[in-house]
Amino acid sequence: MSSVLNLPVVRFLDTLAIVAKEGKHLAYSWNGLFAQGIDAQWVQQLEMHPDRAEQLEAYVSRFGRMQDTTADKLLPRWLLALAERPGSQIETLNLAERLGVLTSTEKWLEARNLRNRLVHEYITNPASFAEDLLLAKEYSVMLIETFNRIRQDALTRMGHKPESLPEALPILIPVFFES
Repeated sequence: MSSVLNLPVVRFLDTLAIVAKEGKHLAYSWNGLFAQGIDAQWVQQLEMHPDRAEQLEAYVSRFGRMQDTTADKLLPRWLLALAERPGSQIETLNLAERLGVLTSTEKWLEARNLRNRLVHEYITNPASFAEDLLLAKEYSVMLIETFNRIRQDALTRMGHKPESLPEALPILIPVFFES
């Protein structure tokens, strides 16, 4: 098969590898951040703890980056590799849901809105921001699971060998902390 005919598959595999790396970085930040007791008081004390603020910034950045790369690049390239035609982002998300790699377009869009709040809103309400962080904790699991389902689809539907794909990402497991 010519390299031109393989181009959608090559782009998909390259992007899958990028998202795998983003997922590993997100998991690292997730584990470090959520080992702490996130609540309104924790948020209020960020100014006194620049190390925590830096950790928070890294997590929020990685959360947004993995979500953006998955929705903007990985899903459309996965569809092209399947000889499907991606459309608008909502159409792509709906098709990904129908094909079984996305559990819920609605939840994905909620996570997108959450990402925008975390990135663009200044922390004016610590209680609300803490709630948003705890929601992001759950949506991070969705991002990791979506990557793993796309990877599994590459194995089953597309017939790729496991050694040609990045490893599956470990599912994020909540850590318990002492108050």
